[in-house]
Amino acid sequence: MFLAVNFMSLKEILEKIQDELSEREQVREEVQRDMRKATRLSKQAIQVTHQERFDDAKAMLEEAKRLFVKLRETAKEYPYLFYSGSVGAAFEENAEAHILLTLIQEGRFPSPKEIHVPVTPYALSLGDVIGELRRRALDLIRRGKIDESGKCLEWMEHIYSELTALDDAYVIINGLRRKGDVARRLIEITRGDLTIEVRRSALERSISKLEETLENKTADETPET
Repeated sequence: MFLAVNFMSLKEILEKIQDELSEREQVREEVQRDMRKATRLSKQAIQVTHQERFDDAKAMLEEAKRLFVKLRETAKEYPYLFYSGSVGAAFEENAEAHILLTLIQEGRFPSPKEIHVPVTPYALSLGDVIGELRRRALDLIRRGKIDESGKCLEWMEHIYSELTALDDAYVIINGLRRKGDVARRLIEITRGDLTIEVRRSALERSISKLEETLENKTADETPET
């Protein structure tokens, strides 16, 4: 005795496929919207960090974190979405914001695990952090804070040195070598900017000291009336 089997028609099969594809597309669009927002929040966090509005930066990164938590939940059912271009870019921008903020506030580098960022976007973000440190170094120079600007240069050199020591990462991570080349040039011109400012500041002090010496000498030589 044969059991009756209800076979689906080709039309029914294709309709189910269409429904599933439509659902996937809706989820993909939602993920992209969330990742664009997370990227925007991270960029804003970098901007306010430069303005030393650290509490605002932390609030923005906390809001971005909620979007990444939502992404991880979605990725349990749609794992391929976790590796899309928009997700990688969002993680990279987020890591950059976290690293810059932590460096300025605490003088240390947060780990990928600490900030919940995959290792590849974390490594790529370090190249961009060098650019943000140059921006901060120039801001500090304009404010006359030469020592703090020098610290930024030290961080830039440290990041570059450690990244270039990772031979395997340079081969495996697409784009890391290019970021390293850009970082090297930024370090060179920043070192030049800082050197010029240090010399200018030293010259100003020498001139000021000379003027003070001449004024005192003139005062000593002026006859009393």
